[in-house]
Amino acid sequence: RSAAAPPPPPETFGAYTKASQENNGVTAMINMLIQELDKEMTVAEAEEKDAQEDYETMMQDSAEKRAADSKSITEKEAAKADTEAALQQHQDDKAATAKELSATLEFIASLHAECDWILKYHEVRKEARASEIDALGKAKAVLSGADYSLLQTSGAVRRMVA
Repeated sequence: RSAAAPPPPPETFGAYTKASQENNGVTAMINMLIQELDKEMTVAEAEEKDAQEDYETMMQDSAEKRAADSKSITEKEAAKADTEAALQQHQDDKAATAKELSATLEFIASLHAECDWILKYHEVRKEARASEIDALGKAKAVLSGADYSLLQTSGAVRRMVA
């Protein structure tokens, strides 16, 4: 048999070291990651708490604003209804006043026509009244015993001349 030596073993990771030395670095890194994660969680919890407070404040403000807006809308609707009622009343008053004005103008027009007629026929009526008064005077005289049979009146002379 040959006394040849076996080939050398393949190369490995290096020299043997204690596991505690390597684990120390990994453990420190994990501990550091845990500390960072704790910090981030603390910061996140604080931010979430602040955000929750901001949200609650915003919701309360929104509720107050909605209540104020609702009250404002109610007041404005009431004011609008009052204004519309006043407008309707004014329109009714205007219509009644317009009717009254129309009737008054119609009455004035009829009075004007009557006055025009009176002015137009005033002289004729004046003469007719004067002749009536004269005729009543003569009739009274006849009834008293006066005799007008031989007297000529100016109207009779005019008839004969014409």
